[in-house]
Amino acid sequence: MRFIWFSKLTLMTILAMTLPVFAGGHERQLTEFDAPGAGTAGGQGTFVIYINNVGEIVGFYVDGSNTDHGFIRAPEGWFTSFDAPGAVATFAILTNDDGLVTGYFLDASTVFHGFLRAPDGKIATVDIPGAGTAAGQGTFEFGINQDGATAAYFIDTNNVSHSYLRSRDGRITTYDVPGAGTGPGQGTIGLSINDRGEITGAYVDGSSVNHGFLRSRDGRITTFDGPGAGTGPGQGTAPTPGGALNSEGAITGSVIDGKGVNHGFLRAPDGCIITFEAPGAGTGAGQGTIPEQINARGQITGQYLDGNGVNHAFLRAPDGSFITYEAPGAGTGAGQGTIADSINEEGASDGFFIDASGVMRGYLRRE
Repeated sequence: MRFIWFSKLTLMTILAMTLPVFAGGHERQLTEFDAPGAGTAGGQGTFVIYINNVGEIVGFYVDGSNTDHGFIRAPEGWFTSFDAPGAVATFAILTNDDGLVTGYFLDASTVFHGFLRAPDGKIATVDIPGAGTAAGQGTFEFGINQDGATAAYFIDTNNVSHSYLRSRDGRITTYDVPGAGTGPGQGTIGLSINDRGEITGAYVDGSSVNHGFLRSRDGRITTFDGPGAGTGPGQGTAPTPGGALNSEGAITGSVIDGKGVNHGFLRAPDGCIITFEAPGAGTGAGQGTIPEQINARGQITGQYLDGNGVNHAFLRAPDGSFITYEAPGAGTGAGQGTIADSINEEGASDGFFIDASGVMRGYLRRE
């Protein structure tokens, strides 16, 4: 799949199909949709990333020419597509309840730039001082809270990542987690911010191992590792981009063990960390349980990869019980299936599925 960093991303009409889905003893309504203009070949289609508390959905789609465009889907099902100024590819990542959208785009020189799109459609480009200007370098906007503050990172001229906090009025505070590596592919990656101004993300140390961190509103940084986290390159503890940190201070994400298997983790506000497995999760390298977001109610959504490399969506309740589900039309081969990306405070969740032809299609699942 064509994701940049961790991510999984226009429009005017909607092809939607509403179907009842029975999963785990509960009937839910699942609506499938395609962004107008989305391509229909393998690797193309609609990538749904995030739903806010008023029901607006953001993401991106890949058209028939393999070009990426951002979109916003209104609660009524209407689409708005957009491209950042100067972009050859636009990726919408998150939106708050006021309709401020964050994301990043690639220019013609394959340099990344962050953006903030206002509800009236105006798009401001974000370039952090110190960000590199060569291919693969630049600025990435990720998490946003209700105050309009964003948590994100940039890649410098040495290909090292550094985090920053951007206030709604544009003030920038950069920071690095102690212990973060200073080599290419290493550094500090801010990914999620809550309404209290706390930030979580990952840092990659000098041995290329991942570790989690929590930054308080006053700048204090606490680092953490989940139980069983591996200590080799690409292993360790990785909070999820965007929605990993809820308003209560709970954090979710993945622990990658020494065999490269993913396990879900939940870090409570008091710092206690537990790991969990979705029923049916595979135990081979690259398989396992991958949480995506936690809401204020403590519900966690995400996906697991089974022993055949097929994706399946899950919802974990605060009591630890699971509901798993599949989108009708999801493929059943390796690299196909259903991927859950986010959940709002009302319990509505969204994501996308990959069909048997490798085409991505969006869905909305309501409580």
